[in-house]
Amino acid sequence: MGHRRTAVAWAVACWSLLPAAAEAQSAPSAEDSFDARLARLQRIIERQQKIIDALEERVGDLELVRVRGRGVGASNAQASAAGATTATQSPSSALVAQSGNTAPASESTTAARPDPNDKPRIQSKDLVFQSEHAPLFERRFTIDTGISYSYYDRRNLALSGFLALDAIFLGQINLVQTKANVTTFDVTGRYGFSDRLSADFTVPAVYRSSTFFSGGAGGASSTVSEADKTSAGLGDVSAGIYYQLVKESADLPDIVGSFRVRVPTGRSPFGIKLIHADSNNNNLIIDQQLPTGNGVWSGTLGMSFLKTYDPVVLFANASYTYYVPRSFADISSTEGVVQPGKVKLGDTITLGGGLALALNDRTALTMAYSTAFSGNTRITPEGGAEQSVVGSKTNVGTMTFGISHVLTKNLSISATLAMGLTPDAPNYVFTLRFPYTW
Repeated sequence: MGHRRTAVAWAVACWSLLPAAAEAQSAPSAEDSFDARLARLQRIIERQQKIIDALEERVGDLELVRVRGRGVGASNAQASAAGATTATQSPSSALVAQSGNTAPASESTTAARPDPNDKPRIQSKDLVFQSEHAPLFERRFTIDTGISYSYYDRRNLALSGFLALDAIFLGQINLVQTKANVTTFDVTGRYGFSDRLSADFTVPAVYRSSTFFSGGAGGASSTVSEADKTSAGLGDVSAGIYYQLVKESADLPDIVGSFRVRVPTGRSPFGIKLIHADSNNNNLIIDQQLPTGNGVWSGTLGMSFLKTYDPVVLFANASYTYYVPRSFADISSTEGVVQPGKVKLGDTITLGGGLALALNDRTALTMAYSTAFSGNTRITPEGGAEQSVVGSKTNVGTMTFGISHVLTKNLSISATLAMGLTPDAPNYVFTLRFPYTW
């Protein structure tokens, strides 16, 4: 694009210099010396260089607006392009008029008119906009496929015994460890209904593999036994809608409101029985099967903010998730016991923010922090009183580093690594995404 702008600008300059050169050659040698003609040509060249610089800056600004015009509809974009054509023609037309030559208006307009089928390549900052803020409203349809891998490592100290004289513990001390690997493959479709309204739909598939360790095999606390458990299935399907409340300007950030509904299509964690995996170790108790969803409906109301300070992009978000109470035919984890009841997961407040640095128009780096506070889970057994689940209140804090790169005009790649900062967070989560935009 830069070579083409420079070539066009120099062509305009050379075209406008021809009349001046011809005039200089036709003047009588007695009146105009060689030095005078040289000085006059030098002044014309300097004036042309200033116009070329102004044209390049103007064309660059218009190209940036065209490819980063979030929320700009097709009609507005064409109107801006038409206005830009007129604006960029004015200096050259004035110069040509001064030199005594005027190009036909229809010819110059045709040369500057953009091709409506020539869609701009998605930019690196647009990838940041999609991943940290909201879908690109001017894009009609996007398929975003991604795969993520999460790793958890939990150690719990299990005490079985009693205190003697309030100081001496008599019994068994066992260390119970769980290593969990969760791989999620999801496909997200996004569609822009207008220059302010868009929606998406996500279908995940989950594969879980966990390894459980516990001491006490054969009655010896120093002997450790282990058991593996794997599970796979459909995760919780979700759909979201986004509305652009405020478009980014010189003074205000881009503000987008969103609402997302999550449907419990995955395997519920409630009613899954705990079993003894090793007949020689009563301490090794594992889940009979692993869940792939949270088991309840939820709705998330969110707000995100984004402000560009070229080449840096700042973003922040906040959301509140409400979990709908749901009744289950069985909420007991004890083998052989069936206990109907109602479950209400603790609502979640999520806060986050970060920045992105555009290295060029293809590559951007991101860094973000997020924290999610969840309240206690409450269960109500059938015919019983409501009770809070001990230890169900969580605080998940993560620090995320990412990179985005544009591969082709429509295809890009994004990679992120999130590291857990609190005991409730996973050790790390690695995500790879491939959004393709039509």
